[in-house]
Amino acid sequence: MSDSANTPNTDRPIATSDLTPALEPELMPRTTIGKFKIPTELLRAYTMVFALIAIWIYFHYNTDQIFLDPRNFSNLMRQTAVTGVLAVGMLMVIITGQIDLSVGSVVGLAGGIAAIGQGWMGWGLIPSLAAGIAVALAIGAFQGGLTAYLNIPAFIVTLGGLLAWRGVILGLSRGETIPIRLQPFKSIGQDYVGPTIGWVIAAVGILLIIFMTVSRTRARKRHGVSNISMGATVARVVLPAAVVLGFIYMMNSYELAPGVKAGIPVPVIIFLAIALAGAFLTQNTTFGRYLYAIGGNPDAARLSGISIRKHILAVFCIMGALAGLASLIYTARVGSASPDAGQLLELDAIAACVIGGTSLMGGRGTVFGAILGALIMASLDNGMSLSHVEPYMQNIIKGAILVVAVGLDMAGRKRG
Repeated sequence: MSDSANTPNTDRPIATSDLTPALEPELMPRTTIGKFKIPTELLRAYTMVFALIAIWIYFHYNTDQIFLDPRNFSNLMRQTAVTGVLAVGMLMVIITGQIDLSVGSVVGLAGGIAAIGQGWMGWGLIPSLAAGIAVALAIGAFQGGLTAYLNIPAFIVTLGGLLAWRGVILGLSRGETIPIRLQPFKSIGQDYVGPTIGWVIAAVGILLIIFMTVSRTRARKRHGVSNISMGATVARVVLPAAVVLGFIYMMNSYELAPGVKAGIPVPVIIFLAIALAGAFLTQNTTFGRYLYAIGGNPDAARLSGISIRKHILAVFCIMGALAGLASLIYTARVGSASPDAGQLLELDAIAACVIGGTSLMGGRGTVFGAILGALIMASLDNGMSLSHVEPYMQNIIKGAILVVAVGLDMAGRKRG
């Protein structure tokens, strides 16, 4: 097999990966700040966490303490769900050195197909939902095939898709808004799970945190790596557990009516499940490690026997499937499908990844970072709306933040 037979055209300089999944902090590249040497990846994560906390505190007091009110916090998490689901898929695409500009149009088309199925065609819930996801998955496979096997740059393929798929839904819907008539469909985007289930989820989450911490400690002993202190081990359990408990408490504090607790929104449950699956896939599987290898150094990945074409096709299929799922959440939340649904969602997903530390050059990024980025983007939208910031100024601020995030990433690479 020739080299060109397994190497899509990437039109970008070869980069070396600066992130290997599952590295212990002691083995990560470090950044020197004064007398301290901090693992670079942890520094990025801490910076994003502190930035998010600062944004929340600022908007909370700037909106007369409305921003972190349980009702608005629940709405904020619901708003984050669509962008977050898309960001998980976009992360995998960007890690391999590709891009997908069509996801907003795919969300509009897939949601429109599902709405047409349950409305005009009279289909039931399952066929309608399946049709929407199937269409999005097929689009992802089509675009991935063009990129991986015909060597057409992903930027061009998905830019064409951005226009084409928007035109398809405009034609299919005849420019009309299609209401969702099935209540179970609406429930995907509008309903809640009860407070009791929320606390069960919290308990399961804490048990998983303990299990992962114990497993990591045993793995360190097994491989002869020096043990971390007992205090650090306890902190690795207590801090995430406190975040989980605080999150569930806030979700359960929102009352739909006096004495009626709302619980966790269904879209948030779906989002968290996708995030956990994405984190496991990218950090704990051979497939995920190959994605980082392809994005970090395509030539080395090819010479190592990794099928670059198949993996690029796979990430576009995953992106398509997640865009289909996001379209169902988006359509259900709004209660209807329209030809302009999902506009600019692709930019929100890309911005979430970049703000969360994902490199547009490929080879670096985490699902945790993408989630933080999605939260930051949603928090800015929500907070600026509550603060009555003019729409044009909101776009200027978000655009400036994106440019600064990319600039910091490039500066960090030059230092490296």
